[in-house]
Amino acid sequence: MSKTNILIVEDESIVAKDIQHSLKNLGYNVVGIVPTGEGAVATAVEKTPDLVLMDIMLKGTMSGIDAAQEIKEKLNIPVIFLTAYADQITFNKAKITEPYGYLIKPFKEIDLHTSIEMAIYKHEKVSDVEKERDFLYSLVENKESSVKDSIFIRANSRLTKVKNKDIVFIEALKDYVTVNAINTRYTIHSTMKDILVKLPPTEFIRIHRSFIVRIDRIAAIEYPNLILDIDKKVLPIGGSYRNDLLNKINLI
Repeated sequence: MSKTNILIVEDESIVAKDIQHSLKNLGYNVVGIVPTGEGAVATAVEKTPDLVLMDIMLKGTMSGIDAAQEIKEKLNIPVIFLTAYADQITFNKAKITEPYGYLIKPFKEIDLHTSIEMAIYKHEKVSDVEKERDFLYSLVENKESSVKDSIFIRANSRLTKVKNKDIVFIEALKDYVTVNAINTRYTIHSTMKDILVKLPPTEFIRIHRSFIVRIDRIAAIEYPNLILDIDKKVLPIGGSYRNDLLNKINLI
């Protein structure tokens, strides 16, 4: 697993070096140390770190709060504020930018570590929700588009588009369903009934209580089994599904 890349924005060089030392001890990678808000924005754009540790009070015309807002708008990178000032006015200004953390100096290494890990985790979850929301919006806006030749599978916290023609067969396990595509296998929480209604009936058929197959992948039928054209996979044919299968194939 690659290291988390962190940008330090701190105008006190001794403090910045201490933070860098702590981050390296914790296994993080420091992509840069900059003393100004302007430098923070420029370096964030150039380096695209996973997270920014941002001092609120910086030298120069741009404060840490302003820099954090610009980074959020341009890159959507999580920011943790660092400050020696815990007054309510500063806090109210900082929270408008929706930071992922707020550490009061001096802070312990364990607090730094916890704040970073919580920020990274939260940002990943927020990003997943936003991606799913955007995807659902796109379906509503483009409901007449050509999405009928594929399905979206939710697996490992992401939605993956899989073309119907690439699906070979689907198998029901105890608590899961596996979608077996060419060179890929997806394991999801669903039911065979729910999956079957999302697939075109002219292309797929249920042959057993535990199996759905793509019709044009059937290479041969040797009842009570059928053989698929990929890896000569043998699947059982359920007695109650036999007639439906025979009616679907071109039998002479």
